[in-house]
Amino acid sequence: MHVPDGFINAPVSAAAGVVAAGAVAVSLRGARRELDERTAPLAGLVAAFIFAVQMLNFPVAAGTSGHLLGGALAAILVGPYTGVLCVSVVLLMQGILFADGGLTALGVNISVMAVVTSVVAYAVFRGLVKVLPRKRGSVTVSAFVAALISVPAAAAAFTLVYAIGGTTDVPIGSVLTAMVGVHVLIGIGEAAITAATVGAVIAVRPDLVHGARGLTTPLKLRVDGELVDAPVAEPTPSPAPVAARSTRKVLLAGLGISLLLAGVVSFYASASPDGLEKVAADKGIDAKAEDHAAAGSPLADYGVQGLDNARIAGGLAGVIGVGVTVVAGTGVFWAVRRRRAGEDVSPSAVPGNVG
Repeated sequence: MHVPDGFINAPVSAAAGVVAAGAVAVSLRGARRELDERTAPLAGLVAAFIFAVQMLNFPVAAGTSGHLLGGALAAILVGPYTGVLCVSVVLLMQGILFADGGLTALGVNISVMAVVTSVVAYAVFRGLVKVLPRKRGSVTVSAFVAALISVPAAAAAFTLVYAIGGTTDVPIGSVLTAMVGVHVLIGIGEAAITAATVGAVIAVRPDLVHGARGLTTPLKLRVDGELVDAPVAEPTPSPAPVAARSTRKVLLAGLGISLLLAGVVSFYASASPDGLEKVAADKGIDAKAEDHAAAGSPLADYGVQGLDNARIAGGLAGVIGVGVTVVAGTGVFWAVRRRRAGEDVSPSAVPGNVG
């Protein structure tokens, strides 16, 4: 659903840029409460994983493909504020390095693909986990439904933006029907990927899944025929190196999978146009599409320019993309984490300091 330059007029693109900048600013503040020494590196990995999986277009209908948007996955794994930042980092890397998604449309893409998907998905997810049984399976089911709903919600949001600032005169009703229809199908793929990923992480390290925190049911004891909460036992401290090794294994496994998907599996992705491209061509909303400003980039169109072997060129571009995204993402999230740590030990918070 990467919107190219020329789909949306300049005033609305600028307004969307302001909205996106505000959302990112709010998310930077909110992410301080979500990130800690465990989730900061995980957030960088989530961004890289989303980048990798977005290269894997899957067929959804005759002549149409789709790919992961990632807002639901990121929001559930690392929190809604951090999720917005994860997808925003991916979109920025894609627009600058790979000529995917217009630069003037970056605000539209962040608003639609990062903000709408993360907010809608997390709202649906939290609503479901509150009413479903408090167990791990409920988290996976909730993740599936939340991801499924988030994709057509983003399609509807794009249609609204196009109704306000579209550069061609087309019946908006038909665009909405086509966009939501095809993205419901794409949402099924999104939901499957999101549920599988969340389920895999929660099976190994449930404490790393932001959306699963606080869902454990307290132990009950029967006393005089009545169930009462069992006293909370003091946890047996585990050696820090063991936890560190466990987290490191998860991160290394995730990075390895991301590199494999982007560097190898992406070669077998569907070459059919994605949902937005297909609807744009069918409905004529791409009549004034513009060439990307970074079309001459050495990595444009997810291929290293100058290499004749398409498989090597695409795989190497994918590996570079994962590497750049994980470095950029981790840098951002560690900076946010350090800002929080600095606030936690501010002079006013130190005993004995007044004013």
